[in-house]
Amino acid sequence: MSLPLQSTPMGEDRMQDRIKFSDADFKVIADLAMRDFGLNLTSAKRDLVYSRLLKRLRVLGLDDFRSYCALISGPNGTDERNAMLSALTTNVTHFFREEHHFKLLREVALPGLIKTAKEGGRVRIWSSGCSAGPEPYSMAFTILSMFPDAARSNFRILATDVDPEILKKAEAGIYPEEERKGIPEALRRYTEPAGPGKFTIGQAARELITFGKLNLIEDWPISGPFQVIFCRNVAIYFDKPTQSKLWARFGDMLSPGGHLCIGHSERVLGPAEQMFKAVGITAYQRLSGSGRGAPSFEEPKK
Repeated sequence: MSLPLQSTPMGEDRMQDRIKFSDADFKVIADLAMRDFGLNLTSAKRDLVYSRLLKRLRVLGLDDFRSYCALISGPNGTDERNAMLSALTTNVTHFFREEHHFKLLREVALPGLIKTAKEGGRVRIWSSGCSAGPEPYSMAFTILSMFPDAARSNFRILATDVDPEILKKAEAGIYPEEERKGIPEALRRYTEPAGPGKFTIGQAARELITFGKLNLIEDWPISGPFQVIFCRNVAIYFDKPTQSKLWARFGDMLSPGGHLCIGHSERVLGPAEQMFKAVGITAYQRLSGSGRGAPSFEEPKK
């Protein structure tokens, strides 16, 4: 997930004038979005929710929001709740987005981590809202440029997202050719042609990454410690109490001295403020102290 919900231009869908969207309908949707995904849908987003989900009604052949609410609330509504999540969040991402975080990774975090891996140590990096994949692949390209044999060591990237559909795109790793422009020229050697107008991710980068579905507001079927965590433009969807808990959980998962990179409009708050110090633009370093993450790694359940 990335970017806050954006408004839909007036008049984009005239069908909006013919389908009732009651306060009760909005409450059902907002409550489910909060319960299942932590999405904080305030009343200010009501018109946006309406326009986004109207398209789902068309796909499903439903005539009213009451029927839609009954579907997502029922025992057979899991798939549609996931589709609802995709409709309500905007997966805007590109390679090396917010480049200052990759500079920190390259110049500050990786030299020591590569040394650890070369000496037989364990290194784990987590892209916790990987969206369509450019973020973890950008991490992999950066690592390979400094440590070509990374996959032969105990050095891995975990890439997770709550949206199963966007996760499929990330695992496929196929992108329009124009997106290659965001990759520094020296790193494009880690990509390969994938037919007219497309490219894909090379095997060397793929070998470093494990993808898995994970909901950040639920139990995490993984254990740390991690040395770097990226969670960028995800927490912006959550309310302040949920954000506060999330930052603290990340703190528990990070090794002392590890780094957390978050979105450009996000800030660490709550108890986690005592766990981190700011070390750059929306970048934090874990202070000394024991976290609860166990020294092991498990592939997340899909």
